[in-house]
Amino acid sequence: MPDPAAVPADDPRPQAPIEPAPNECCGSGCPLCVYDLYAEEVARYREKLAQWRQRHPDAE
Repeated sequence: MPDPAAVPADDPRPQAPIEPAPNECCGSGCPLCVYDLYAEEVARYREKLAQWRQRHPDAE
């Protein structure tokens, strides 16, 4: 359990990224498709959320 004094006072829960709308992908196999970028954002979000949950074990 983290030291409560070490948790920043302003430590909001990370927000999940917004999934691209179906019309945002052109379907032409771009090297950086919006869905690839979204997957990277989701991975970062999950990592940040796990860290946040360690700092706030009673949040949920």
